[in-house]
Amino acid sequence: MRKAYVGYNLEAQRREAKNKLRALRAKSRLVKIIIAVLSFVILWNMPNQWFGIPDLTVIEQRVIACFCFATLMWIMEAVPAWNTSVAIIVILLFCCSDSSLTYMVSGYADGDLGTLISYKKLMACFADPIIMLFIGGFILAIAATKSGLDVKLAKVMLKPFGTKSENVLLGFLLVTGIFSMFLSNTATAAMMLTFLAPVLKSLPANGKGKICLAMAIPIGANIGGIGTPIGTPPNAIALKFLNDPEGLNMNIGFGQWMMIMTPFAIALLFIAWIMLQKMFPFTQKTIELKIEEAEKKEGWYSWQSVVVYVTFAITILLWMLDKITGVNSNVVAMLPVGVFSICGIITRTDLEEINWSVLWMVAGGFALGVALQDTGLATHLIQTIPFDTWPPVIMIVGSGVLCYAMANFISHTATANLLVPILAVAGTSCAANLAGLGGVSTLLIGVALGSSLAMVLPISTPPNALAHATGLIEQKQMVRTGLIMGITGLVIGYALLIFVGQTGLL
Repeated sequence: MRKAYVGYNLEAQRREAKNKLRALRAKSRLVKIIIAVLSFVILWNMPNQWFGIPDLTVIEQRVIACFCFATLMWIMEAVPAWNTSVAIIVILLFCCSDSSLTYMVSGYADGDLGTLISYKKLMACFADPIIMLFIGGFILAIAATKSGLDVKLAKVMLKPFGTKSENVLLGFLLVTGIFSMFLSNTATAAMMLTFLAPVLKSLPANGKGKICLAMAIPIGANIGGIGTPIGTPPNAIALKFLNDPEGLNMNIGFGQWMMIMTPFAIALLFIAWIMLQKMFPFTQKTIELKIEEAEKKEGWYSWQSVVVYVTFAITILLWMLDKITGVNSNVVAMLPVGVFSICGIITRTDLEEINWSVLWMVAGGFALGVALQDTGLATHLIQTIPFDTWPPVIMIVGSGVLCYAMANFISHTATANLLVPILAVAGTSCAANLAGLGGVSTLLIGVALGSSLAMVLPISTPPNALAHATGLIEQKQMVRTGLIMGITGLVIGYALLIFVGQTGLL
């Protein structure tokens, strides 16, 4: 009987096409993995003289192989990025640390093996204070959603913008941007697109207003993340290396970052507002906003909501005033974790919602940084590549542009993980040359900035993908708006970073 169904053949064809696509993707992933593994094996085993780096040790050579393996895997995305990070940490622990397998470190002449990496430092990468900062941010986001605080804030913040179409657009841009400073960019985009859905239905089908509002969400989410150290992982990665007590030790605070980067992000959102109105003008002059509050989850009481609201406000206030209170922003991040756990607001099930893959991916980048520095490979690379002879503008602006180009095609976090550790050491070695352009802080924060501004394609960021999935935005429209915002943001951003670097504000 089933085969007599008219659509049976079509359904069978669809399943067959889907299976073929799945098989093709599996083959593609296998080829990419083979390429990465072969490169890793070749670099691991080839004579060290071929690298052209004087006095290269065995451990340093292994770190080069690991770094290249991570680069290829992250760029080709053969497996999820966090899988690669975990693999790198495991390889470094078993083959390059002071707790390596015996046969990996025995039988070498004195000096040939090189400096082993402390296994405690590698394992501590996942417990780095910056990781704790992210966990605190994730816990705040989960509690805000459970208590309905996010929806309440959205209603309150959008209300002042009224019903005029242009003002509603500005409201969505600014509110999305502010939310993404403290919540996940992806979660923010998903939430704001939900609020936008009924608005889009009320707009003319043939008008450009729908495109305008749909584009506002990913732009707001991507740019808003620039405003705080927890807004996006590349910010935290740059800050980790800038504040490392054993490295640059610049002691840049959460509030200090916000004082410079939040106004910059808001200024970019206003530029985006003007751009979107010019490119996609509204034909309908007014828009009615109706945001329905979600029902609270079963078991929630008013006192729990009050605890979330108060803790949320105190945490953000302490982050902004970390230089005044003397409490480090990483320590402040543990406040909501402790309060919400004790009050039963965050449960064991809620912990499963934390984006652990992002944390593992960041930890993998930190592990590579530890390997580069503790083995002495970073010093060897700096001696081999004369960064101090390069024009400062090429080193600073070039690194940001390179990061921007890469981050449009691969994960923003992976891009920062690859570039920041090397640039941190390179910047330290030629800090005097960079002083005229704002110093090392301009170099590293510029990389974080370049990654956040990368939003040219649907694959560039999850907010872009979510907005493109609405079916309202064509890829060429996303490319145009992404390029305009990227170039504008880089020009203004570098001008700002050079200024604050020279004046010592950051």
